[in-house]
Amino acid sequence: MRGGRRLFPLLLLALLPGLCHGKEPAVRLHSHEVKYGSGSGQQSVTGVEASDDANSYWRIRGKSDSSCQRGTPVKCGQAIRLTHVNTGKNLHTHHFPSPLSNNQEVSAFGDDGEGDDLDFWIVQCSGTYWEREDAVRFKHVGTEVFLSITGEQYGHPIRGQREVHGMPAANHHNYWKAMEGVFIKPSLDPAKHDEL
Repeated sequence: MRGGRRLFPLLLLALLPGLCHGKEPAVRLHSHEVKYGSGSGQQSVTGVEASDDANSYWRIRGKSDSSCQRGTPVKCGQAIRLTHVNTGKNLHTHHFPSPLSNNQEVSAFGDDGEGDDLDFWIVQCSGTYWEREDAVRFKHVGTEVFLSITGEQYGHPIRGQREVHGMPAANHHNYWKAMEGVFIKPSLDPAKHDEL
C-alpha cells in the first residue's frame, strides 16, 4: 500500500507495458523494423515521446518460457527478457558502440522471442517485486551495462527519435517506469484466472 492505494506487481508473460524513461518529457522505449546502418546492423531500439505508438509495447518474459508461469510477479533482482510485441525481437545489447553517443548499442534481436544469452536483463528495484508505479533499472546480464537514454536524437530515417544505449554506471539516465499497457491484477492462485 502506498498513499492509501494498493499497488500490484508486474507479471511475467501477461502484460504489454510501454516502458517510459523517468525524465520529462516522458520518452517510451520503442523499436521498429529499421536496422542500424552501422554497428551490429540489427533492428534499432529508440525512444519516442508519443504515448500512442504501437511500436512501444514490450512483453515481459522469464529467462526461459519453462522457468516461469504466466501471471507470476516479477521479483526485484530477477533476470527477464523484454520482447517487442510487433516484431517478436528481444531487447539485446553487445559490445558495439552506439551510433550517436558511443556508449553501448542496444538493439532488438532474435525471431519470435527466441534470441541468445545477450537478451537477459536484471530488474533492479527497491522492494520484493517490480510494482507498476516503481521506477526501475535494467542491468544487462552479459555486459553489465544499464539501459539508458540521454537525449541524443537521430536524423533520417527516424528523425527526432532518441538513442537508447547501455551505460556502465547507474545514474539518473537509466530509470524506467511501466506506462500504458495491459496490466492484470495477480490472483492468489495463478492457475485460477480469467482469460482476457
